[in-house]
Amino acid sequence: MKVGVFDSGVGGLSVVKSLVKHKLFEEIIYYGDTARVPYGIKDKNVIIRYSLEALEFFKNFDIDIMIAACNTVSAHAIEELRANAPFSVVGVIEPGVVALTNKIEKKDANILILGTKATVNSRKYELLLKQKEYSNINSIATGLFVPIVEEGIFNGEVLDTTMEHYFKDINPHNVDSVILGCTHFPLIENEIQNYFKNAKTIHSGEAIVEYLRANFNCDKSFEETKVTYFASENPDGLKEVAKNWLQDIKEENK
Repeated sequence: MKVGVFDSGVGGLSVVKSLVKHKLFEEIIYYGDTARVPYGIKDKNVIIRYSLEALEFFKNFDIDIMIAACNTVSAHAIEELRANAPFSVVGVIEPGVVALTNKIEKKDANILILGTKATVNSRKYELLLKQKEYSNINSIATGLFVPIVEEGIFNGEVLDTTMEHYFKDINPHNVDSVILGCTHFPLIENEIQNYFKNAKTIHSGEAIVEYLRANFNCDKSFEETKVTYFASENPDGLKEVAKNWLQDIKEENK
């Protein structure tokens, strides 16, 4: 089993981390469009064009599944990807909603969605959650988190100040669940969890694992997963982030 994982930058490594941890695939091909990150501030048609270009890249590999490990791509280009792909394409929004329904039973729970401007404006999360009869949903575009993560800042004064800026009008004690609606955000999940101490966070990587197991018979555990990294710019930088971010999982799997 071979999977392709696509993201606008390093954020999709949070999905790779979960895939490696659970040993779902024998091989992972990762492509980060680091030359054009972030996608979340771009026009829908541009997002679709970039996504289809990434699809052409993955056609060079004999993959079984492509994961669009980018909420912005999942919000705006998933149907175009599926229409043009010779393999299955999975986004992160639907798995995230499924994961929330498994964790949060109360339909009047206070749900906070964090994402890029493009993801939040698409209202894809709200639509799916309302179909599941959840009623108290608040969405915030927290796009500054993306370049912060891309810079390798996962805690400290810069991140704390940015969270205070975005969350100043929210009572953190009243939030029951936070959907990390960008695959960059799990890299700062601990800090977000510390801010919203009573909330359950929904992590795209873990949600994808649950979804793949339920819908694609990905229940086999491979002894080892080979990961190959590609980037449209500065691949060495991407590999360095991957090395740091996945180190603890590789130690666990030894």
